[in-house]
Amino acid sequence: MSRELFTSEEDGVRVDKYLSTVSSISRTRAQQLCELGLVKVNGQPVKSAYKLEVDDVVEAEIPDDEPLAIEPENIPLDILYEDSDVIVINKPKGMVVHPAPGVYTGTLVNALLYHCRDLSGINGVLRPGIVHRIDKDTTGCLVACKNDFAHRAIALQLQDKTCHREYKAVVEGVLRDDDGLIDAPIGRDARDRQKMTVTEKGREARTRFHVLERYAHASFIQCALDTGRTHQIRVHMKFIGHPVMGDEKYGHACKYMDTQGQVLHAYRLTFVHPRTGKEMTFEAPLPDYFEKLLAILRGETEA
Repeated sequence: MSRELFTSEEDGVRVDKYLSTVSSISRTRAQQLCELGLVKVNGQPVKSAYKLEVDDVVEAEIPDDEPLAIEPENIPLDILYEDSDVIVINKPKGMVVHPAPGVYTGTLVNALLYHCRDLSGINGVLRPGIVHRIDKDTTGCLVACKNDFAHRAIALQLQDKTCHREYKAVVEGVLRDDDGLIDAPIGRDARDRQKMTVTEKGREARTRFHVLERYAHASFIQCALDTGRTHQIRVHMKFIGHPVMGDEKYGHACKYMDTQGQVLHAYRLTFVHPRTGKEMTFEAPLPDYFEKLLAILRGETEA
């Protein structure tokens, strides 16, 4: 492992491109190192698209050359749809979508590599086929792409906001309004780099919600994303004083039962098929733990 340190003299250049010009590594290798958390700017790990400012200190830890491979694993998948271009999965709670520093096995990517063999390569060796993600403890619909043609098409729909993602959640407290729009920019929390927060320096973020049911101390809601920021629903619901139940990062553990993280489910996904041009909608049923919590909140069963 070697360590290289640079001070940026440029403004607005991507860190992966910068490293490819000032060091011995290629831009692709720089992107891989960013995925592994081995590239830091001013002491903080950054993604390959991070844009540098003048005098930023860029640190790259470069492992000795060896094949970087993610192994296929025979992990059962709940497949909602599959063809030669795309596969739609109902992701279970507790499954990480793609490998990251310290997590190289048991991910959705490991399972997809075993099941599909061929996946798009646009996002590199750690995220083959992955065009969008949901958090480890969020369940529900996720589409992966088997080739670069499909990947580019779905990515463009996400960018153009023609790929629609809808969620269901239980939040703390009783929401007064039946419908609402949370329009508040989201960026990384300066005090805790593992969290996101509403900040004027953040990127545009909009979440629409509709109340499905109200209980004594909680609300069952449906959410639609106009944008796709990290932890968006979780951050926005905390921002208006109704954090997602069970979300210990942004709120509190669930007092009714062990939910093993936030009660958040990506229940519906709509996109235009990249090859046929047909609009397709997929729904994932609420997981058992979610249904059990609703029954407790409705008074139909005891905790």
